Amino acid sequence: MDLHENPAANSVTATFELPGFNKEDVQIDVHNGKLTVAAENKISSEHEQSGYAVRERQYGKFLRTLQLPQAVKVR
Repeated sequence: MDLHENPAANSVTATFELPGFNKEDVQIDVHNGKLTVAAENKISSEHEQSGYAVRERQYGKFLRTLQLPQAVKVR
């Protein structure tokens, strides 16, 4: 996560890199002066290999909450 404050523009920018997550998997919420970024993905695949059924499951979850400065207005 990168957090940048620009006092001249009176803005704060948070940038997150979430490898393995699609844009649709990410939820962004601002409530009571807190920014919450959450992401969750569940991927499963199944195929046969040498007469065996191969099943793979991947699960990933991300959650981060930041307290915003009091003067921040959400756009």
